[in-house]
Amino acid sequence: MLALLAGLLFSLASGASWRGVRGQESPPGSRFVCTSLPLDAAPSGCPLPPVPVQGGALPSEEELKATVLQLRETILQQKETIGNQRETIRELTGKLSRCESSPGPDGKPGTGGWRKEPGKGKDTMGDLPRDPTQVIDQLSRTMQTLKDRLENLEHQLRANVSYAALPNELREMLQRRLGDLERQLLSKVAELEDEKSLLHNETSAHRQKTETALSALLERVSELEKGSSAFKSPDEFKVGLPLRTNYLYGKIKKTLPELYAFTACLWLRSSASPGIGTPFSYAVPGQANEIVLIEWGNNPIELLINDKVAQLPLFVSDGKWHHICVTWTTRDGMWEAFQDGEKLGTGENLAPWHPIKPGGVLILGQEQDTVGGRFDATQAFVGEMSQFNIWDRVLKVEDIMNIANCSTNMPGNIIPWVDNNVDVFGGATKWPVETCEERLLDL
Repeated sequence: MLALLAGLLFSLASGASWRGVRGQESPPGSRFVCTSLPLDAAPSGCPLPPVPVQGGALPSEEELKATVLQLRETILQQKETIGNQRETIRELTGKLSRCESSPGPDGKPGTGGWRKEPGKGKDTMGDLPRDPTQVIDQLSRTMQTLKDRLENLEHQLRANVSYAALPNELREMLQRRLGDLERQLLSKVAELEDEKSLLHNETSAHRQKTETALSALLERVSELEKGSSAFKSPDEFKVGLPLRTNYLYGKIKKTLPELYAFTACLWLRSSASPGIGTPFSYAVPGQANEIVLIEWGNNPIELLINDKVAQLPLFVSDGKWHHICVTWTTRDGMWEAFQDGEKLGTGENLAPWHPIKPGGVLILGQEQDTVGGRFDATQAFVGEMSQFNIWDRVLKVEDIMNIANCSTNMPGNIIPWVDNNVDVFGGATKWPVETCEERLLDL
């Protein structure tokens, strides 16, 4: 190799000298003969011009040898690198082609063979869209772009490098890495599909729960509208208390003023035994039994005024409609009891000279141990009631008889029986009723 380089240098120098001599005048027909000489031989008769060398001196033999070896090693490394890249490109292209040619969920090629695998975790694919169709389209476009770039690089390498076989170890390593990449992509798509299914199920459950609640609310509103619209007049309704509990009751919105006399009348129907319970009670602060009408256990019906008791000769637990009226006046504590328009009892000294206190709570169907509460289920009224009215005076016997015979309609001037003045709680009901017509059916 060194002899070859020296010969090249000598040839270049001889050519330059020969051109310089030809530039001068030479006799026609003359020739020049150049002979290669060793480097250590002294030139004779054919002087050589000085050859410029970078660095000012000729390199030594060791330096030239090291440079040649380094160039050879660099060329081999570049060739091996290009071969590796070519094989990697071929493997990636094959994998991407198989992925893209796999049939999709609709049996058509081109969208990739992504399949839904249940049981995966949630979406961790960053900024990918949450719609699986969009994700698959975006992945397909990305893979196609990558394939195009790899093919362009492969075409460039084909122009410069010939194909060579890769070692088996490197080929297997590349195949494993490509398989891992493919499994990761499939896993991510499956996770996205699974999350879509979970979101759909959660949305369906929430929608069903909301629809159930709305249906119940609409049904309740319909019942209320039906009940309200069925009343021919505001007073033609009844309150139903079907169970002996401490949570079914009705409440009168208005309260009583201070009273020195009153008349309370109502229609009721009950077949409860023993005792019909408490049709109504009025409690004020400091006195839970300000006014109470009750039949408890085997005792007769009692009227309580300021916790004082009078027994009334009334019998109404036969399951038929009955009209009940009680009157009271603070003067001498006089009281009267009427059933179906007929006076059945009278008495005196029931809390005489005691005025009824104002501002209390009037409850239908329960006896109050505190104002508006602490009901006792054993004292609860069981049955139906209607037309509960209170006046601030003692009504005449004729008026009471006409009300009981349905020949007159006289609402209470203190507490009238109207729909918007009565609330029900705990499952108590309000239904339309024509008490007088139903009473005729009981005769």
